[in-house]
Amino acid sequence: MAASKVNTLPKPCTPCKSRHGAVIGAGAAGLVAARELRRESHSVVVYERESQVGGTWIYMAETEPDLLGLDPDRTVVHSSLYRSLRTNLPREVMGFGDYPFVARQEWSGDPRRFPGHAEVLAYLKGFAREFGIEEMVRFEREVVKVSLLEANDGGNCKWRVKSRKKSSGTCSGDEEDEIFDAVVVCNGHYTEPRVAEILGIEAWPGKQIHSHNYRTPEPFKDRVVVLIGNSVSALDISRDVAPVAKEVHLAIRSSNGATLGKQPGFSNMWLHPMIKLVHEDGAVVFADGTSVYANVILHCTGYKYHFPFLETNGVVSVDDNRVGPLYKHVFPPVLAPWLSFIGLLWKVVPFPQFEFQSKWIAGVLSGKIALPSLKEMMENIEYFYAELEAAGIPKRYTHRQSKTQFLYNDWLADQCGIPGMEEWKKGMYSAASQNKLARPETYRDEWEDDDLVSRAYEDFARFTSSQM
Repeated sequence: MAASKVNTLPKPCTPCKSRHGAVIGAGAAGLVAARELRRESHSVVVYERESQVGGTWIYMAETEPDLLGLDPDRTVVHSSLYRSLRTNLPREVMGFGDYPFVARQEWSGDPRRFPGHAEVLAYLKGFAREFGIEEMVRFEREVVKVSLLEANDGGNCKWRVKSRKKSSGTCSGDEEDEIFDAVVVCNGHYTEPRVAEILGIEAWPGKQIHSHNYRTPEPFKDRVVVLIGNSVSALDISRDVAPVAKEVHLAIRSSNGATLGKQPGFSNMWLHPMIKLVHEDGAVVFADGTSVYANVILHCTGYKYHFPFLETNGVVSVDDNRVGPLYKHVFPPVLAPWLSFIGLLWKVVPFPQFEFQSKWIAGVLSGKIALPSLKEMMENIEYFYAELEAAGIPKRYTHRQSKTQFLYNDWLADQCGIPGMEEWKKGMYSAASQNKLARPETYRDEWEDDDLVSRAYEDFARFTSSQM
């Protein structure tokens, strides 16, 4: 996005009961945003470049021609799912408040507590049907520009959204412009890869790939594979590849209590500190001086926030993966509430948080919920940034939440005048996280929180009976 400062901004807008809003993306965030906006009597158009709802939960077997995802002109594949992916959270935690993620006869094909990706997609499609969201979606339309218009005589903010039809895997022709009062950005952040910087990589003869383009283990048969990362994707993919690879080596920045060296349960897997450098003879040297000769380096190193369509004259920017300035990770103060973002936070329980953010945005746009003044929002952001800096948290972790997510969700709920997240959900998330650390190989199929599961299904039953 442009780095220049804005010169002329719209005057503050007086809220009214109904606005015309554009939602960018029909993944989980976009679907619940559309529903909550319509519940507040706003008219909604959802733009989705694919032919179905689901966003990142749509599995695509194809990969990009640039396996590192560095070429800006590459053909982009938006999904980052691998074939074997299962959720790392139990399904009871993941669902939206009034549409529990339970095994339903009409769509469920995978009743496991930690189901595969196809079950999550089926859930989202069921949610879209249940609440009539698909009728608001313009499928196979890619948004190419969202630009701010000048304020009109009434002081109302307006956005121009330009989209074009996706055709035969490429976007061409059939451009449309439409004017909206508000734009909600829900385009996800699992498409634009971040890769590790490695000394000597230009001369290293092996193959590099980002996890965004990993699908199946078969191409790694009899290979020596080095994976970079210690998140869920790195752990999953290393275990997916190990049965076919000759050797698997994980390079991590922080061990988080894990023991370096040979990994229990695997005859061909080792854990190392981060890569120090690589050589043109194929050697990969780790920070402790050990080395291996590898065929493949697989970057499980996360993603960049990317909004190539958004033009705000420099009001909103992405700096070292910090999207800002944003009040509570949602509203840019100067453009609030007419521009908002859902789903930027990570290391969270995503779907319930999307729902809280959506309710807040919808209520603010309708005038039922008031935002602080511009000055107060900016002061809040500056204080938050100062807290991160004082704690030694890098800028790129601005939107990482983890331990503070439930305080944040409860704050959102309080703004909306609704109950916060259920205590059993908080307990179940904590139990699942601890179980994952203690039993990384089996946590999806062995657990000890049956009391919380019982409380969840009691809640679901009460909700179902109240709807009859």
